[in-house]
Amino acid sequence: MRGGGAGARPEGIVYDVELTLDLPREPTVGTSMNALAHCAEALYVHGHNEDADAHALEGARLIAEWLPQVVERPRDLETRTELLRGACHGGAALGGSMLALGHAMAQAVGGRYGLPHGTLNGICLPAALRYNARHAPDALRRFGEAVGGDPASRVEELAALGGTPSRLRDLGVPEEDLPELATAAAQRAGNQANPHPATPAEIEQLLRSIW
Repeated sequence: MRGGGAGARPEGIVYDVELTLDLPREPTVGTSMNALAHCAEALYVHGHNEDADAHALEGARLIAEWLPQVVERPRDLETRTELLRGACHGGAALGGSMLALGHAMAQAVGGRYGLPHGTLNGICLPAALRYNARHAPDALRRFGEAVGGDPASRVEELAALGGTPSRLRDLGVPEEDLPELATAAAQRAGNQANPHPATPAEIEQLLRSIW
């Protein structure tokens, strides 16, 4: 069976590094943040498992190590290869687990305003990591070891490489919409699969912290 959307059953995935050599910096960093979010959330989401964890940790390590080098040398085949390898591990981690709070927030905001998914993951994931630090401390510790620093701060550093806005207000998200966005995010499957599902009020506080 072949199809599209959430019901797709791919028969194979081809990673062609040369197709990424001309990818501009902004989508390079943004899509890397999406892959990194897959790695982070796979470690603590309901249904996380040993196999997915292994992919998540290796993906996080590779992305954190090679993304800065890709930004410096975007047409270097080795750096692009290793970054794409990290993204591959992120995909495997996602395939073996689920999404969590960071993605729920990014999807709720991006879906409403048509904003770049990767950029929003770079903004929303640090807030979700700080929220989950008390609910999944061991997972956050392992993720921090993989990326080489404090989990949330390290994600913020990597996201900044894209030169994109780091606050929701800079993307044109109205402050008065935050309560409604928080309610929408709370209802998403990613939040329900979070170690401790966040309430709309808690998500609103997180959104305000990045607004």
